Amino acid sequence: MKNASQIINIIQSKPQFSKLSKVKCIKRIQSLFTPPVQKMINFAYFKQDTLFFVFNHPAGKQEFDNSIENIKSALKFHMPDECSDTTVSDIKAFVTHTPKIKQEAPKVVQQTYKERSSGEFEINIKNKELNDLVKSIRDIIKNNDTK
Repeated sequence: MKNASQIINIIQSKPQFSKLSKVKCIKRIQSLFTPPVQKMINFAYFKQDTLFFVFNHPAGKQEFDNSIENIKSALKFHMPDECSDTTVSDIKAFVTHTPKIKQEAPKVVQQTYKERSSGEFEINIKNKELNDLVKSIRDIIKNNDTK
C-alpha cells in the first residue's frame, strides 16, 4: 500500500502537472542560497531553460551574483532530484522596481454612543476658569440629552 507522499509524487509526475515539478525545482535551487538572499527573492520562473530569479532589492542581486558561479558549478555536477524533469541551462537574476501591492486597510466606522449622563452634577471647583469649562461641558451634556 502506498503512503500519501508516494501518491502525491505519482500525481505530480503526470504531464498535466509538469508546472508543479518546475516549482519544486525552483524551490530546491532557491534553498541553496543563504537565508538573507532567499528573503530578498520576490519570485522565480523558467523561460527557455533559463531560470530567472527576481529580487526586490539590489543588495540581494549583488549577493546572488557573488554566489551564483558556485551554485552553477554544483548544479553541473549534481542536479537535484526535483529538477530531473527540467533542464536548467543558465541561471540569471534581475531586480524589479515595481512596488508590492499593499492591501487597503478596512475602513474604520466611527461608533457613537448615547450619552449616559443627564448633566445633573454639582461643580465644586474654586478655580474660575476650570469652573466655567466644566459648566460648559455640563450644558453640552444637557443639550445632547434632550435630543
